[in-house]
Amino acid sequence: MGDIFTKLKQSFQNGGIPVKLIYINAGVFLMIRLVGIICLLLSVPGIPILDYLELPSSIPLLLQKPWTLLTYMFTHFDFLHILFNMLWLYWFGHIFLQHFNERQLGGLYILGGLAGAFLYILLYNTLPYFRSVAPFSALIGASASVMAIVFAISFYRKDIEIQLFLIGRIKLIYLAIGTLIIDFLAIASDNAGGHIAHIGGALLGIFYATQMNRGKDFTKPINKTIDWFVNLRKPKPKMRVSYKRNETDYEYNERKNKQNAEIDRILEKLKHAGYNSLSSDEKKKLFDASK
Repeated sequence: MGDIFTKLKQSFQNGGIPVKLIYINAGVFLMIRLVGIICLLLSVPGIPILDYLELPSSIPLLLQKPWTLLTYMFTHFDFLHILFNMLWLYWFGHIFLQHFNERQLGGLYILGGLAGAFLYILLYNTLPYFRSVAPFSALIGASASVMAIVFAISFYRKDIEIQLFLIGRIKLIYLAIGTLIIDFLAIASDNAGGHIAHIGGALLGIFYATQMNRGKDFTKPINKTIDWFVNLRKPKPKMRVSYKRNETDYEYNERKNKQNAEIDRILEKLKHAGYNSLSSDEKKKLFDASK
């Protein structure tokens, strides 16, 4: 058992950003399901841990749990939900990394999730159709984050083709647009919040692609923020004391040249006349130089 956890730890540490994101999502999923089984055996209604991870559409509830803007995008409950999200993240994440770097993928994952969350909260609190269910609705899943990655690479490189089962080769951008149309048509379904979040992530991905084509990478601020939080956990380096000379380089070199010339003169005198011929001052200079 210990070997399994060691291998998993090594796989997580050595894997790229897509692998790390998959591990985090899978870990949260297993934790939720384990707590769900315990709650079922103890006849505890619901799964309390979900209340702390899912994103509420109610603004008053969101203000009480602002961290859910981040935690929801790593939270799944249904097996098929996490399976398809992680497969898409793995497949399209590797296509994304053929043109961008891992920091950009990680930053876009976070920003895509935030975009999906904001659109979900906005529509649920402004459109009359959703107002009646807004106080009781919540959102989970990495779909918005994954859609941001899919649409970013699709609109950045519109010539990329992929092989689909029973269909054959198709441009990735057509798959992305088809997915967006399906999400829009299903916006009034039972999973309306999920489809709205998909659209939010997709729009963020399109915007990212257009900005990157102009040479602008707006994932840099979020990555700097992540770096700041990560560095908080690292031990601070020990303070190093350095001493600054009170002379210029020219003055220092001139002084050293004079000292070397004086030592050469003393050595020459020592060679011809012996140690006893040296004055006390010359002996001291020779002794200091020998150190």
